[in-house]
Amino acid sequence: MLTTLYIQNYALIEQLDITLQGGFSVITGETGAGKSILLGAIGLLLGQRADVKSIRRGASKCIIEAHFAVGAYGMKPFFEEHGLEYDEECILRRELYASGKSRGFINDTPAPLALMKELGEQLIDIHSQHQNLLLDKEGFQLNVLDLLGHNDKALEEYTLRYNRWRKLRAELDELQEALRRDRSEEDYLRFQWEQLSDARLSDGEQEALEQEAEMLSHAEEIKAGLYKSAQLLEGDEGGVIAQLKEVMHTLTGMAGVYAPAEELASRLESSYIELKDIAQEASMQEEQVEYNPERMEEVNERLNLIYTLQKKHRVESVAALIALMEGFERKLSLLTEGDDRIEALTAEVEQSRMQVMEQAERLSEVRRQAAGWVEQEIVGRLALLGMPNVRFVVEMGHRKEPGSHGMDTVNFLFSANKNAHLQSISSVASGGETARVMLSLKAMIAGAVKLPTIIFDEIDTGVSGEIADRMADIMQEMGKNDRQVISITHLPQIAARGAVHYKVYKEDSDTETNSHIRCLTPEERVEEIAHMLSGATLTEAALANAKALLKY
Repeated sequence: MLTTLYIQNYALIEQLDITLQGGFSVITGETGAGKSILLGAIGLLLGQRADVKSIRRGASKCIIEAHFAVGAYGMKPFFEEHGLEYDEECILRRELYASGKSRGFINDTPAPLALMKELGEQLIDIHSQHQNLLLDKEGFQLNVLDLLGHNDKALEEYTLRYNRWRKLRAELDELQEALRRDRSEEDYLRFQWEQLSDARLSDGEQEALEQEAEMLSHAEEIKAGLYKSAQLLEGDEGGVIAQLKEVMHTLTGMAGVYAPAEELASRLESSYIELKDIAQEASMQEEQVEYNPERMEEVNERLNLIYTLQKKHRVESVAALIALMEGFERKLSLLTEGDDRIEALTAEVEQSRMQVMEQAERLSEVRRQAAGWVEQEIVGRLALLGMPNVRFVVEMGHRKEPGSHGMDTVNFLFSANKNAHLQSISSVASGGETARVMLSLKAMIAGAVKLPTIIFDEIDTGVSGEIADRMADIMQEMGKNDRQVISITHLPQIAARGAVHYKVYKEDSDTETNSHIRCLTPEERVEEIAHMLSGATLTEAALANAKALLKY
């Protein structure tokens, strides 16, 4: 339920801060006083697109903030699902800057407009005159039927099956397209795979071959270097090892008269052993290294093959070539197994479609049952609203293929008179008749859905007198059971029935115009309704009539 509304620098409103009550309330005011501005501001809280032109002239930003009491409506799961802090008072705020930037908040937490819209749809339903056009929209009619028929479980199960069927069908289409594309390239794919497969590539071989090629191309230099190293270490002409051995003997001989010499000799021994081992290893490797033209040719041929494949496929490693080969192999495997996979998936798609059709029939059945009840309920309500000869039929048709909401088409047929043919409601109902049908539907929906706040923007257009009284009765009844109903009206009969009466008015200064709203006192209500009855001139008769309407 909307408890407070704060608006700053929006259109003609410099600052507005008002507390709202539950039950049935009314808002009145002259044309152009700013009632539509209030609805526009609330619409921004519900995620509607913002226009910087709405910012009051001279202001850098506008703020709209509303507080809602939500403790009685079981909305905690919604807040938890979206990671929002839950409190029994929910605060929606929208800030619009002159730069064009817009920000939204839910309980002081930044929130995207889509989320504000989703939450707003559970808090407020604003019925404006343009909503009457929805009566001609099949989607709206079908939604009304499902809401009033409490078809949510059947519709949810249908949606699950329908989405699965569409997913499988898209998967089948994608597989068929992939097979068609790959079959047209089968010879190409097979040639590429065979060429890479015949190469028998192994990860890391390119680096090993390049290293071997480098060694083979410098074999003579390497052989000479190893020979020279071995000779310097252990050659016949006084190599390092022979000299080291002589030093060891000298130190060992001194050990008897100079104790530290023994330690030095011991330390040299480990170096002697290591250097002797190095000399033998260098000599052995020198014997093994040979310039091998045949091996050099083999290595270069292998490297040339690798380089050619890399250049052809525009990659820089053997690993990438192996990955390409495996990709070609998968595509060829798909071609080999594709028909079997398509056959299996086609069967799965058909089975899924049958499940969709079965649930669609169940959904159609509950809708047909709901349609009968809706027809009777609407006729009964419209009879009380001055249409005793009304006929209302929910015409149901059948689609050729399942849609997102089932196999059903819905059309509301209407006739206000005995001798008139049933036709689509939008083509035969007058403005007043449409308003009464919409009010009846809204009242029925309000009983089926626990919506906290409903705002009617001049739903009484085209009606007057006794019918206006009866419409007021309906709105009063809707305002019970923790529901808030607010009617923006020009009819005194409806204005007099509100438990609380608010007036929107404008005040002009030398430089600007401001819109305001305030709650009327009992005395002010009498005068306001009297003006609605008699116009600008306030007469005693109008005052008496106003008091009678208010039952004072």
